[in-house]
Amino acid sequence: MMKAVTRSRYGPPEVLSISETEIPKIKDNEILVKVHATTVNRTDCANLTGKPYIVRIFTGLTAPMKDVPGTDFAGEVMQTGKEVTGFEPGARVFGFDDNGLSSMAEYMSIPVSKAIRHIPVGFSYTDAAASVEGAHYAINFLNKVKLRAGEKAMVNGGTGAIGSSLIQLLKYHGLEVVATGPAEHLETLLSLGAKRVIDYKTQDFTRDEEKFDYVFDSVGKSTFGECKRLLVNDGIYISSELGPYSQNPFLAISTTFSEGKKVRFPLPVNITNSLKIISELMESGNYRPLIDRSYPMDQVKEAFEYAMTGRKIGNVILNISQ
Repeated sequence: MMKAVTRSRYGPPEVLSISETEIPKIKDNEILVKVHATTVNRTDCANLTGKPYIVRIFTGLTAPMKDVPGTDFAGEVMQTGKEVTGFEPGARVFGFDDNGLSSMAEYMSIPVSKAIRHIPVGFSYTDAAASVEGAHYAINFLNKVKLRAGEKAMVNGGTGAIGSSLIQLLKYHGLEVVATGPAEHLETLLSLGAKRVIDYKTQDFTRDEEKFDYVFDSVGKSTFGECKRLLVNDGIYISSELGPYSQNPFLAISTTFSEGKKVRFPLPVNITNSLKIISELMESGNYRPLIDRSYPMDQVKEAFEYAMTGRKIGNVILNISQ
């Protein structure tokens, strides 16, 4: 038997509990992983509450299809199926699936066809777990554009999991980055690669006087209309959200066929490729995750409550094995 975070319905963190359940039995194409760490991320929060309702198309229309939440993990391979190659017991691995992996448990099974990789040398289980979800979405922002060294980018929400990843990726590609974030984390944002930081508590970034090739809203709290003045004539706006009227996908279509400033909408579908890219950046020393705080598994409700405040800096870790 093992301990796992469980729930039977959508709702706030109060629907979560710690239960005793059976250790998964693996199929021939699966591995059994002893989970050391996961994150409580924005995807997890949406999967927990079932909001926005569009997520239920993938997680269950009226109730969650998976009793155990969790979308990312870092852990140790304990057992491999007969058809598995490339992974051996004792290997340190990490991975992600935004539809859910039931990773908030002491053990999990996962097909090797999913997005999983060996953890790069020098990275802890905690570091590895924090290097997936936000980086995946950041990479899929950049997949929608053709970056050129020397261009300028504005990142709204630079201290979030997506934003902190975006800053590092943009710096890696040679762009000049301005980011928004709280003044108390100025040094953190500068160390990630931001050239200048706008304190969102005292300044409205949409009124900035500088012009940018890209505006990346990693927290989805702006609109194309508000940010249009920040863009150069052929500049591009990308948000992590649909927009207050679900307009961003439609704007992405309509502006494709018009001259001037455009909207792109990120569809983060190729997790395997994202994990490959981020692993290579970790190995080359060009990426490090931003971590806010950690919680033990029995404080999972508190971890979700904090993540849902919108005040987290980077990633919130759930330590499964301590």
